[in-house]
Amino acid sequence: MNTFEARLSAMNWDEERESIYAKTAADVERALQATNCGLDDFKALISPAAAPYLEQMAFKSKAMTQKRFGKVMQMYIPLYLSNACANACVYCGFSHGNDIQRITLSLEQVKQEIDVIKSMGFDHLLLVTGEHPAQCGFEYLKSVIRFVKPFFSQVSIEVQPMHEDQYRALVQEGLNTVYVYQETYHQHRYKTYHPSGKKSDFNYRLATPERLGAAGVHKIGLGCLLGLEDWRTDSFFTATHLSYLEKNFWRTRYSISFPRLRPHMGTFQPNFPVNDKELAQLIMAYRLFNADVDLSLSTRESMIFRDNMMQLGVTAMSAGSKTEPGGYAVYNHALEQFSVADGRSPEVVCDMIRQQGYEPVWKDWDDCLQ
Repeated sequence: MNTFEARLSAMNWDEERESIYAKTAADVERALQATNCGLDDFKALISPAAAPYLEQMAFKSKAMTQKRFGKVMQMYIPLYLSNACANACVYCGFSHGNDIQRITLSLEQVKQEIDVIKSMGFDHLLLVTGEHPAQCGFEYLKSVIRFVKPFFSQVSIEVQPMHEDQYRALVQEGLNTVYVYQETYHQHRYKTYHPSGKKSDFNYRLATPERLGAAGVHKIGLGCLLGLEDWRTDSFFTATHLSYLEKNFWRTRYSISFPRLRPHMGTFQPNFPVNDKELAQLIMAYRLFNADVDLSLSTRESMIFRDNMMQLGVTAMSAGSKTEPGGYAVYNHALEQFSVADGRSPEVVCDMIRQQGYEPVWKDWDDCLQ
C-alpha cells in the first residue's frame, strides 16, 4: 500500500493553492449539481468563487445531513487530564516554553471529574492531554481509559501520537475514537510552528492515522488548525487525506473537526484569519463532499455561530466544556489550553437543539442509527 506521505510528496502546495483560487462560478455550479463530489469539486466549493452560492450550499448540506443522520446531534464533552507538554508549539497555551503550573490528574481526581460530567448527562467522553510521554503517556492513558470506560459508552482521546501496538492495547481497554490533527499540511512551514519536541516530526505525525487504521481503531478524527496557513489549501489537503484513508481503511469511520485559533497563553496571532462566513462555507463544503463523515463543532465557536450551523452539516457538538485539567470538579486553577467562546451549560445547549426540532443524543452514532 502506498503511504499518504508518498502521495503528499508528489503534490505541490503552491500549485494546489493556485488551482483552488482559479475556480470559477461554472466550477461551483458543476460541483453543486454533482451526485458524488470529488476532490476537484471540493476545491470549487471552498474557493472564493463559491461565496455567492452559500445559500444553495446550505440547502443541499442540510438535506444531505438529515438524510444520513436524521434530526439528531451527538453530544460529547472533553476531560483535560494534563497540561504537561514536551512540545514548543508557538500557538498553544500548553507549550513547553510557557511558564505555567503543570498538572496531571490522579485517578482519584479523574473520578471527581467524571462524577460531575455524568451528572450533566454525558455518555461520550473525550480525554485530552498535552504531549508529554513521561507525565501523560501510554501507560497513564491506559490506566485512565480502563478506569473511566465502565462509566461511558464511548471513550475517545486527543493526545500525543503513539505506535500501532500501543493503539491496539488501548482499543482492548475500550478506546473507540482517536482525534489527531496535522495542524498544517504545509510541510515547509510546519517546523516554524513546531520548532521542538516530538511533534516537530512532520512525517511521524502524518502517518498516525495509518497506524490507527492498522490498529483497528473504530473512528479517526482529522483536522487542520484554521489560521496557521491558508485555510482553503490546508482543508483541501485534509480532504485528500480523508479520501486516502477511506479507500485504504474502509472499515474505519471518520470525523472532521474545525479548530479555529483562539486566544491562549502567548503572543501568536493567526497568519490567515478565518471569518464565520468562511468557516460556514468550509463545513458545508465537507458535507457536500462526503455524506457519511461526522462533522464536529466545539465550544471554541460562539453561541450564535453554533446555533446557526446546527442544521447545516454539523453532527456532533460539545457543551459545558472546560479546557484546563480539573476544570469540572477539582478547580485547581490550571491554565486553559484556549479560551472557550460558547460557555452555555449542556442543559441550555440541549434546549437550543430541541427548539430547532432536533434531539440531543448521548451515545455513539452506531447505537443511534441501528
